[in-house]
Amino acid sequence: MYVRGLLGPGDRKSVEPLVARVAPADYEQVHHFVCTSRWDPAPLERVLAGKAEALVGGPDAVLIIDDTALLKQGRRSVGVARQYAGAAGKTTNCQTLVSLTLARDEVPVGVALRLFLPAEWTDDPARCRAVGVPDECLAYRTKLEIALAEVDRLRAAGVTWGCVLADAGYGVSASFRQALSARGLTWAVGIPRIQKVYPADVTSAMPAPPPRGRPYRHPVPSAPSTPAEQVLAGARWRRLTWRVGTKGPLSARFAAVRVVVADGPPNGSQHLPGEAAWLVGEWRDTGERTYYLTNHPPRAPLRALAAAIKARWSCEQAHQQLKEEL
Repeated sequence: MYVRGLLGPGDRKSVEPLVARVAPADYEQVHHFVCTSRWDPAPLERVLAGKAEALVGGPDAVLIIDDTALLKQGRRSVGVARQYAGAAGKTTNCQTLVSLTLARDEVPVGVALRLFLPAEWTDDPARCRAVGVPDECLAYRTKLEIALAEVDRLRAAGVTWGCVLADAGYGVSASFRQALSARGLTWAVGIPRIQKVYPADVTSAMPAPPPRGRPYRHPVPSAPSTPAEQVLAGARWRRLTWRVGTKGPLSARFAAVRVVVADGPPNGSQHLPGEAAWLVGEWRDTGERTYYLTNHPPRAPLRALAAAIKARWSCEQAHQQLKEEL
């Protein structure tokens, strides 16, 4: 009944007006189901994972990790805090959710949606318990930790994909990229233009011991690290079309350079060389340039890199449809 009410007509989807439309005599039961009853969602989520895998899963699918915000007020609305909301384009009172979307051939299927609890909530267990947050959810978890836990859950449920995609909010984290690599996953993530990288042929070696003082503790790279923006400034850019939109072909200029990311152990003011990756730039017709890292194989063509990066738009479509329809 509750799902029927969510899917049916009517602007207000809170319990009382919803029940008045679909089950006027069952208000108490529906209210109890939504607000009080405890039930394990895991079996239902496993069914959802199986359906998503059958519909769009496989090596040609992508798994998109992103945030979405619900504008909301009130101290007793779980997780509400002043946070950045993309829909509003500013920091405002909202709930933030970590979403995972499985997509193939421009068809998105939402497979995970987890509420993020800011520290101001998890630091106040009494406030959490007053609004029904389970005790096992009281420990603070970053969005990155939530996302990785959901990736593991989906893999355990048998969901398959070819590449994990995320924006710079996730891609800026070296530990997040390294966690995906440690799981044997291919990934393509946004990064800030100041992300430091080394040349692909960089090596590291211990310098000769100093004549006096303590010996060096870390190796020294054979070349300095450079911001991503600077590396791609003189690259060869090619115009590529990744799909046809409602207003015609969508295209931009792209460039890619093989690099080693400066995300190894810290060494003074810089990080040592870490994982080899592709540094990809997108130069839009508006003049805006955006930057990405991906651990696609060394021989991957530029068209494949661009297609993977631009597949992330499917989650925005899914978020919009969910908010409009539900």
